[in-house]
Amino acid sequence: MNSPLALTTGEPAGIGPDLAVMWAQRARSVPVVALADPRLLESRARQLGLKLQALPYPGTVTCAAGALSVQPILLGADAVAGRLDVVNVPYVIETLEVATDGCLEGRFAGMVTGPVQKSIINDAGIAFSGHTEFLAERCGRDTVVMLLVADELRVALATTHVALAAVPALITRERLTKVLEVLLDDLARRFAIARPRVLVAGLNPHAGEGGHLGREEIDVIAPVCRAFAHRGVVGPLPADTLFTQRLLAGADAVLAMYHDQGLPVLKHVGFGNAVNVTLGLPIVRTSVDHGTALDVAGRGGADAGSFIAAVALAAKLAGL
Repeated sequence: MNSPLALTTGEPAGIGPDLAVMWAQRARSVPVVALADPRLLESRARQLGLKLQALPYPGTVTCAAGALSVQPILLGADAVAGRLDVVNVPYVIETLEVATDGCLEGRFAGMVTGPVQKSIINDAGIAFSGHTEFLAERCGRDTVVMLLVADELRVALATTHVALAAVPALITRERLTKVLEVLLDDLARRFAIARPRVLVAGLNPHAGEGGHLGREEIDVIAPVCRAFAHRGVVGPLPADTLFTQRLLAGADAVLAMYHDQGLPVLKHVGFGNAVNVTLGLPIVRTSVDHGTALDVAGRGGADAGSFIAAVALAAKLAGL
């Protein structure tokens, strides 16, 4: 059997454990190992009225309905659905470290991550701005790219989890050049798109209106786009019209300048089925496109669509 995917269930008080339990109710063809406290998964299954057998790993990876292979990582304290506990932050970090290192060492074919609660991690005194940045540091990469995928729509981000006020200073020729190199290379390497075509959004309304609404397009974005024109890059384009069917036809990805420029459109189109992919890593990593949903955890109202899509895409990218 191929190396399995590693699954981290994220914040133990959130819906990550729910999604893993729900996903494991059916037989599947993709080998997956959860890095989690087996007591958490079994307890959450009982709370949801579902059956789950947590089988120890290392060992045979089960694909049977109602069972899940689990590499045990123990909680600091019993997790209560919907109630954050700073004591369990080291557990969350350890699951990510073990999964990442296992991928780097070839023991796992890739990793799928459940949602974490950044606020409680920061409350524990750990600087954490997101999975993307954590994985970049753990894998020793200075430039990684956050890509959201919803069916045929792919939206990459030039900047990720930063304040809007900080975005303009981060839009530099050097940064955009590195981001486009990663995006183009991984669209070819991971997604098997031989000659990808990428549409690049402007930073300002109307792509700067000829400099009247900002010069970032003239001074930074346009020169970089011209440098990559021979590789299928087009831009900068006004973000308010870029996401129309006419412009998206034939495009393989969009590069947005900041988080809330690109992701509202993608989530409007595919929320519940979208997948977050980290490009530029030496490993495969996908994730759900939503947060911890503390108000839903343990109550049976979680939608597993994005989780199912994240596992399926990770398997495809890993060649499983």
